[in-house]
Amino acid sequence: MTSQKVRVGRDDDYKRWQEKTDQVVRGFEGFQGTELYPPASGEENEWVVVFRFSGVEQLTAWLHSNERQQLLDEGRSLFDGTPTQEVLTGGTPTHDVVTAVISHDVLPGRERDFMRWQDKITKEQEKHPGFMGSEMFKPVEGVQDRWVVAFRFDSHEHLDGWLDSEARERLLEEGRDYFRSYDVRKIGSAFGGWFRFGEGADEGIPPNWKQAMSVILALYPTVMILNLTVGDWFTGMGMPGYVALFFGNVLSVCILTWLLMPLVNRVLAWWLLPSRAQSVRVHMAGAAIVAACYLVLLVIFGLTTS
Repeated sequence: MTSQKVRVGRDDDYKRWQEKTDQVVRGFEGFQGTELYPPASGEENEWVVVFRFSGVEQLTAWLHSNERQQLLDEGRSLFDGTPTQEVLTGGTPTHDVVTAVISHDVLPGRERDFMRWQDKITKEQEKHPGFMGSEMFKPVEGVQDRWVVAFRFDSHEHLDGWLDSEARERLLEEGRDYFRSYDVRKIGSAFGGWFRFGEGADEGIPPNWKQAMSVILALYPTVMILNLTVGDWFTGMGMPGYVALFFGNVLSVCILTWLLMPLVNRVLAWWLLPSRAQSVRVHMAGAAIVAACYLVLLVIFGLTTS
């Protein structure tokens, strides 16, 4: 995982540089994919990129490669400070909710004390709302010397509540005997761009299972209607299938981004926003309503297409 602060006004240049990096890393053995996480609203312009490899040896080959070094030299003018990286091995990949990754520079000989202290951290986190689990990653020889802890909460609001809590501050004071320094980085969620609830809103981002259900609710009728309208028109024009599919996807994304998803957000805000949906009853009711909408859409399109 690489974290880097991008200079003000250089976001577009950074995206182009990251696309070039993605193209280069695809040629390395064991590469499985990348995930780019833009900065959260209101936070420093810190971008996080997750590189996934099948093993530590394959990852090390990429980290020490001449190709990567050349890319870093090329992109150095884009960064405000030196990019940092953490290596997480042996954990379960997570694509949901909000994740914070904290790396610690543990003092030599205090590793066991640090692990016992981290157990106390986890027990305290379990008392806070929205906590969904944590994982510890030990240093990887030859790659990094830091200890990394990743923990997950169901919303930015709950994560920030923990990070700003008195209990965490008290534990940090206790832990300063075991490590020299630490860094905190946040990783957002997969569909964040489609879940904006008004300018300046700070009520958190829905968990990914709700985001996925909401996107399907808007995507399915969009695709069906486009297939029944412009799809037939494309076919009548003799347009090749792959070209028609491309334009269909462009129209679908535009309709979702500027029309349907804002509408879904407004209608289902009581269920989507973590700050409002705080009971199992609300979670289940919203899921049942969305599932019922699925059924209605299936019946409607079943009747119209037959």
